[in-house]
Amino acid sequence: MSPAPEGRAPDWRPTAPLENLRRRAELLTATRDFFARRGVLEVETPLLAHAPVPDLHLDSFEVTTGLGESLWLQTSPEYAMKRLLAASSGPIFQLSKAFRQGEAGRRHNPEFTLLEWYRPGFDHHALMDEMDAYLAAALPEIEPAERRTYTEAFEDAVGLDPHEATVGDLAAAGRAEALDAPDDLDRDGWLHLLLAQVVEPQLGRVDGDALRPTYLYDFPASQAALARIRTDPGRPPVAERFEVFVEGVELANGFHELTDAGEQRQRFEHELEARRAAGKSQVPLDERFLAALGAGLPDCAGVALGFDRLTMLAVGSDEITEVIAFPTARA
Repeated sequence: MSPAPEGRAPDWRPTAPLENLRRRAELLTATRDFFARRGVLEVETPLLAHAPVPDLHLDSFEVTTGLGESLWLQTSPEYAMKRLLAASSGPIFQLSKAFRQGEAGRRHNPEFTLLEWYRPGFDHHALMDEMDAYLAAALPEIEPAERRTYTEAFEDAVGLDPHEATVGDLAAAGRAEALDAPDDLDRDGWLHLLLAQVVEPQLGRVDGDALRPTYLYDFPASQAALARIRTDPGRPPVAERFEVFVEGVELANGFHELTDAGEQRQRFEHELEARRAAGKSQVPLDERFLAALGAGLPDCAGVALGFDRLTMLAVGSDEITEVIAFPTARA
């Protein structure tokens, strides 16, 4: 932000109306009450860590300590929470600040709040059930959610089977939708682009003022991230993960968590290679997290929910600055 003109004080006031901040506080209380009733322990993990996520699509803020050491502000508390799970914490949740470079706009702020929780013994379907219960507690006016597989939603919106379509098929669909894409976009790139620009805007919509989430689940195996991959007889493999959409906007992202340390390391190395090919900075792998997986992460499912976006739904706002007291531009 530019300095204020000489003689004029900078605008110090919050961007969010006070009634919205009160509603946010109510949601925080309701969230803690929800998990307390279910015996889920609230935890706190570091914002600064010795390794960031290697994900091609996420860029972390690097912080220099002044002692010849670099740390990274976390894009999610996931790795540290899984270390607690491996140490036999049982079910846990956290309301945490998170930080991501290059994310600013009507629905994004570089500093934001995540609600993240993990449930030993759950798969992604059981966690979707609990997500239903949480959303009903947080937003009593919300309608019952619909659940659709990634394949069903993609076929309906794009007219292609995402598991069988070739790069040429996907590119032709993208051109038909007048999507702007580089000439060398690969198959996963087209899947991501078509999902974001064609499929997602149709999800979580209902006539009138009602809110009705859509759960999209069982993604292509190439988009597993930190989720398990399942192969059913006679069908292509799928990643056991889900995303939640309301009015075309992603609200949450959940996984039936991968517990195999060797496979996770291979996925991380693949991400590092993708970053290298894209000309992005190379980052260290989180060896403590990988060691925790090696020691034994329990079978579990976890989900991260954008708490600022939940608050936007609660107050009926399309601007994240209306639910954060001091967004980055006024911090």
